[in-house]
Amino acid sequence: MSDIGYALHHVQLAIPAGAEDDCRAFYVGVLGMKEVEKPPALAARGGLWVRSGSLEIHLGVEAEFRPARKAHPGILVGDLDALAERLAGAGIEITWDENFRAFRRFHTFDNVGNRLEFMAPA
Repeated sequence: MSDIGYALHHVQLAIPAGAEDDCRAFYVGVLGMKEVEKPPALAARGGLWVRSGSLEIHLGVEAEFRPARKAHPGILVGDLDALAERLAGAGIEITWDENFRAFRRFHTFDNVGNRLEFMAPA
């Protein structure tokens, strides 16, 4: 069987209606990601798109929003300690996890309660 050639374009996380500004403050303000302009037809639905390097996260409005407390993106980071310090400086709790020996990693939650994992090769 030939290799089809998959690659990840984006991860979508749900957010509640009206949370765009708060999410912008977290993803752009705290994490330092850049906002991506949504196509007009999609912008009408609300939500927010952000990018850093090749990572893109789409934050889509979900009417009956429930945060993803278990499911999460695993985000590779160049300077994991600097990010941990940035989050702690913003008052955001992180939980280090040493159970995946190939990576140093921690988990946190965004401003609406979605779980995020940040990791770097050990």
